[in-house]
Amino acid sequence: MLHLIPAPLHRFALKIGYKLQQRLRRTTGRTRDGVSVIAKDLGGQILVIRHSYGPQAWYFPGGGVRSGESPEDAARRELFEETGCEIEGLKLVGLVEETLSGATAKGHLFEGVVHDMPEADGREVVEARFFPTHSLPEPLADSTRLRLKMWQDRKS
Repeated sequence: MLHLIPAPLHRFALKIGYKLQQRLRRTTGRTRDGVSVIAKDLGGQILVIRHSYGPQAWYFPGGGVRSGESPEDAARRELFEETGCEIEGLKLVGLVEETLSGATAKGHLFEGVVHDMPEADGREVVEARFFPTHSLPEPLADSTRLRLKMWQDRKS
């Protein structure tokens, strides 16, 4: 249904929604669990995205866990919604506890392999690309750096 809204109007609504969500977290202290996905291609490059709203930094695909949804299902859904990619061999890397706009949140970090080329929808996500781990684009979000370090530490 949202695809019926013209893309520029949709991007504008996402920017407003992002600011309202931050304000709500600050006011109520409530948040929900989230997921992030380190999606690798067959060559070992990792997928990062840039949103149309919020800081213009690069992030791992991810988002919130819906009521009644498992973190694994949320990771698959968010990756597909943001990039059009399906993931194989999804496994939990670890948990991250962080503060989002003054509210404590728990993030589940997953990894897996994708065989598809990512496609940014031009609405929520304006860019989605694979990069080698040694030359990720800048600016990389602090939350992405934290998750990348956690993933690299688990591998060593």
